[in-house]
Amino acid sequence: MSSQANRPLPEGFQLENYRILRVLASGGFSFVYLAHDEREAPVALKEYLPAALALRTGDAAAPVVPEEHAALFRRGMKRFFEEGRALAGLHHPNVVRVLNFFRANGTAYMAMRYERGRTLEEHIRRRRGPLAEDWLRTTFGALLRGLREVHARGLLHLDIKPANVYLRNDGEPLLIDFGAARRALATEAAALAPVHTPGFASPEHQAAGADCGPWSDIYSVGATLYACLAGAPPLAAAERLASDRLVPARRAWSGRYSADLLDTVDWCLRLDPRERPQSVLELQKVLDGERAPAHRGEAPVLERLRDAIVRFAKR
Repeated sequence: MSSQANRPLPEGFQLENYRILRVLASGGFSFVYLAHDEREAPVALKEYLPAALALRTGDAAAPVVPEEHAALFRRGMKRFFEEGRALAGLHHPNVVRVLNFFRANGTAYMAMRYERGRTLEEHIRRRRGPLAEDWLRTTFGALLRGLREVHARGLLHLDIKPANVYLRNDGEPLLIDFGAARRALATEAAALAPVHTPGFASPEHQAAGADCGPWSDIYSVGATLYACLAGAPPLAAAERLASDRLVPARRAWSGRYSADLLDTVDWCLRLDPRERPQSVLELQKVLDGERAPAHRGEAPVLERLRDAIVRFAKR
């Protein structure tokens, strides 16, 4: 079923107390719709619909799930539902606000507060010239406050990238589109397309059986910061493990940004998870200028990277 294309729910479709207006985003794992609730307030409605496991065609609202994929589809839906429940209890100005989660049409949905603004990816693309360091420190400082609350709840984001950082019209950044449910499915099904985004995913995102933790999200934060400086994603972790040709931020933008900021980016992008900041709080203190980055200067030599790979594989 890997080549299938799912059909979204049509405009005007009534789903519980929500009326669908149009599709906001679509991908291999879900649809996100703009909808109105019973008070005509806008919401973003996310539908669990992994294309490798389920297919919606014709006029039927419920997708068809082949028997061989049924158990995996249900496990993924359970994880999606649990993620919705966990996020619904999290009220933070820098994390997407989940208003409701429910099952319908043989699948699951998350209703989120609809925000006006644009993604960091769009901001980078439209911006002419380098982003100011003060803006980067303020924006990522706020983002880390939200991420720290996420980690405090025992959750991981697992898909931090410029497209999943939303800049509201008031300038406040927002973490959106969590990837934990997608990754949980991908670890069980070779049929599913990779859920990580090359350049932003840590090495352990992509290694079978590897443990992800706060340090994995921190790699993605560093990669997102790097993209703000470069205007493009950094080299993918898999390529770096084979031959690390990533130009360190300290070397690429020396003189344009402070050494502390550049060293912080390079510290987050260490290939060995144990060489990165181990918690958001640790990273916050560096970004706020309370302490210096643990690692300064150039990236480790290739031999050290190979040692890291060996240690990582033995976990």
